[in-house]
Amino acid sequence: MKLDRTELARRAGDVSAAGGVRAVVLDDGAERGIRALEFRTGAGLSFDVLVDRAMDLGTAEFRGNGFGWRSATGFRHPGLHEYRDDDGLSIMRSFSGLLLTAGLDHTLFGAEVDASQYRYPPRGTVSHGLHGRVGNIPARLTGYGEQWVDDQNCVLWAEGEVRQAAIFGEHLRLHRRVEADVGGTEIRLIDTVRNAGFDPTPHMYLYHVNIGWPFLDEGARYELPLERTLWQSDSVAEQGVSNIEMPAPQKGFVEQVYEHELKPDAAGKARPRLVNERLGVFFELEYDTAQFPAFFQWLHLREGAYAVGFEPSTHHVQGEQAAREDGSMTFLEPGEERRYATTFRVGAL
Repeated sequence: MKLDRTELARRAGDVSAAGGVRAVVLDDGAERGIRALEFRTGAGLSFDVLVDRAMDLGTAEFRGNGFGWRSATGFRHPGLHEYRDDDGLSIMRSFSGLLLTAGLDHTLFGAEVDASQYRYPPRGTVSHGLHGRVGNIPARLTGYGEQWVDDQNCVLWAEGEVRQAAIFGEHLRLHRRVEADVGGTEIRLIDTVRNAGFDPTPHMYLYHVNIGWPFLDEGARYELPLERTLWQSDSVAEQGVSNIEMPAPQKGFVEQVYEHELKPDAAGKARPRLVNERLGVFFELEYDTAQFPAFFQWLHLREGAYAVGFEPSTHHVQGEQAAREDGSMTFLEPGEERRYATTFRVGAL
């Protein structure tokens, strides 16, 4: 849809007639009290930014068909979250939506690692749960709205900051900007993670991007610009379920996880996608392989929790302790920052 600012103003008193951002508060059940921003582009794409869940992406639809995974947990308020519950697997009690951000100092499975850099004798080590803390920290919302770039282009945007900090521990800040164009069918995520403290601090980062029904359904195809597969879970050989042609929901399915090396294009971008020919739609994730050198494919095809995941990551599947031992672990010096720019794209075939 091509906009003209003057012509739109002649026909409507507000940009929201064509697309916009609206602030709401979820008000029932375990979701009660969560601030959210509803984005609507006017081209069939709508999605929610969960301000109180690290500004992650919740529900998402294209032309009335959902693609952001909806699990039984709903978007549970972070005030109900207990990080060390369930032996470090507590994230499973609030795991839903298009995007769960993992980090900022730990991703992948739990680990107990050295914390001597913080120079606090009673805390010689730090214990981490699955995928770290950031996904259940509320953001400080710094702004949102509609911004005309020129007379034909209007950008919907939101910005906020998530602070992960402890006395005698890490002080990391995530600045997140979410963008979508009025008339567009893509979501742009621009993240900056900064060490705001004065000690060298571990940094790991991963996007858990989750696609659910009806984009995911029997016959949907997971397309990968595959160079090679570096690792796969034992469940792959045990179950023999294809990671390309998706089956219907499976009884008792055990998650299958792969680490792939994907082929980047000339600009260094990789674009894995899920295609549903029956609906005539696709979902595509575009990310920078220099920013995220690892990629995991997640298949969770069990009845009642049917989803597939796209997971660009700063570190390999062996996790934090292995990265520390082989020298690949990232430590941010005081004031140092890392930037990540990623695009979520939907469209018609």
